Amino acid sequence: MKIRRILATAVAVAVTTPAVMLSVTPAFADTQPAAQADAQARSQAKPTVKELEKAAAEAQKAYETALAAKEAAYQAVEEAFSDTAPHAVTAKAARKAAEDAATAKDTADQAVVDARTALDDLTEDATEEERTTAQKALSEAEAAAATAATAKTTADADAKAAATAADDARIAALRADNTAQKTLDEALAAKKAADAALARAKEEEDQGDGECVDEPGLTTVVTGFPSTVTAGTSTTFSVRVSNGTGKDLGQVLTYAGVHATDKTGVKDIATYLKLTWSTAASPKWQNVDGDLYIDAIGGLKQGSHADIKLRLDVDAKSPAGQGLTFIAGDYFNEDGSCGLTPDAAVNEFDIKAAAVKPVTKPTPTPSTSAPVAGSGVTPQGSGSSVPVNTTSGTLAATGSSDTTTEMALASGAAVALGAGAMFLARRRKAGADA
Repeated sequence: MKIRRILATAVAVAVTTPAVMLSVTPAFADTQPAAQADAQARSQAKPTVKELEKAAAEAQKAYETALAAKEAAYQAVEEAFSDTAPHAVTAKAARKAAEDAATAKDTADQAVVDARTALDDLTEDATEEERTTAQKALSEAEAAAATAATAKTTADADAKAAATAADDARIAALRADNTAQKTLDEALAAKKAADAALARAKEEEDQGDGECVDEPGLTTVVTGFPSTVTAGTSTTFSVRVSNGTGKDLGQVLTYAGVHATDKTGVKDIATYLKLTWSTAASPKWQNVDGDLYIDAIGGLKQGSHADIKLRLDVDAKSPAGQGLTFIAGDYFNEDGSCGLTPDAAVNEFDIKAAAVKPVTKPTPTPSTSAPVAGSGVTPQGSGSSVPVNTTSGTLAATGSSDTTTEMALASGAAVALGAGAMFLARRRKAGADA
């Protein structure tokens, strides 16, 4: 079965089209109308294998550059903590000078004590010259002690400053190494995504033209999904899968995935989110399987529908951010024919961090808006729903923020595009393996 170039398209757009990257904010802000978004998505050309090879080569080069930078940063850390580092040598010399100054002060102080003792020990028959000499020795010893004390104070301050400078140099090296590691991690992730995009594009060429058909008559309608969820709470919503294909379907699967990032749009926080499902026949909540499919419907007669409840649990430790759910439907028949909803219902939502004090669990507001026929895209209460068109293989773009930096925007776009593309590509692959 042919696997469409979903991931390839997303990666190519994220890598080669800055205008598109800047049109997608990390917050998945203000969504365009579905028709406009779909038209824009369809206008993006599907990348060729040659273009993907170029993107993969550039990602490889960026990774190699980041790896070299990380190695250099680690070497800088080694040098910064070495005893032969300039700041270490300076600090050591300053410590030695402070120790010598302390010794000199102790010696000078002892000289004062000795001079005063010599003066006090003079007998009554001591000559005036002896008393004058003893007094002079005491005065000179006291002056020398004062100079030694000043020298010690200065040496101590110099040693402290040198030690601080050495610590600052070491901390700076560690910070640079940490930054280099993060850059390397990001470059590696981009390289893997580009390699995967290229591999899938080549796999598509090798597999020929056979594929599951797009089936607009198979629809997924989502209701009760809120625009905001709070960490530490659960949100329940519903999915109705309807068969308007004009034929009975042998096995119908519901595809469900969730993706989330923090407020920057860069850090993936999906590990804090979990989807479970239940039906009237199977009321116990069950985890969505590893392929993101829910096998709860079975066959579906023409004109009939099936309802599934989904629950989104957000871990109490989840940071604030934004999320997306992807809901779609696929079918498989015993004769080998298969099909899938052309569009996935994409529901955007904000994630609020858990409040210091317990808060009331948000109550979802069901939508009364009717979905576009055959689109599989459902408006959800006050939240927004964006179609992911699986025919053109692109994720609809969203509005942009003028205050977000270009790099953060690009990262947010790559995450958003990659999320939708990866979910849909995995959906195709799971169908291909079924």
